[in-house]
Amino acid sequence: METSIVGVGVGITDRFRTVVEEKIARVQQLAAKAQRLDVKVTHRAYRGGRVPDETVELTLVGKGPVVRAEAVDGDKFVALDLAVDKMAEQLRRAKEKRVDGRQHPRGARFEKGSGSLEGIDVQPASADVLQAVATGAVPIQSSEEEEDYSPVVIRTKNFDPEWMTVEEAVDRMELVGHDFFLFVDARTDHPSVVYRRKGWDYGVISLTTQAAPEEESLAS
Repeated sequence: METSIVGVGVGITDRFRTVVEEKIARVQQLAAKAQRLDVKVTHRAYRGGRVPDETVELTLVGKGPVVRAEAVDGDKFVALDLAVDKMAEQLRRAKEKRVDGRQHPRGARFEKGSGSLEGIDVQPASADVLQAVATGAVPIQSSEEEEDYSPVVIRTKNFDPEWMTVEEAVDRMELVGHDFFLFVDARTDHPSVVYRRKGWDYGVISLTTQAAPEEESLAS
């Protein structure tokens, strides 16, 4: 696997290059088809007495989707360790999900032998129920009741907002085992959602509206 290391505001020493080559062995084991790993080290100095820090960004490029991981620390070697740990964990979870998906496919499956639906919590109607529907024996809802009736059940949950980066949101989504995760982007302060696509690929949707539309606009 080809490795590219660049520094922004900081020099890249031979010792750091050697450590990178040693650390990425974990990544190679989990992503054998990867073609290139880009390592970017950025030095940031702050005013007001804040201690400078180093940001290490890893970008793994291969035949599948691009995988990224990032970590910040005052020592670039520590930041490298943290970033490699994050990327290895992402790759490990993705590999486990692919194996589990092959062994336990999601969704409904029709079993030809028994004629039943597997993998879905649905029970077929009996012959008596079907006959009752066909003959009109099943009670019919009146028009007055139809006004308040809705076949769709909408469940509402409220959570306190959490500010985090996109990378942190992806990690939280994987940890809770959901296909999406709602958060507030710490870089933009916009409400956002990360969601899982195919393979290792993820997407982000953000709301950029800063104020509610005027009433006249809503009425139109």
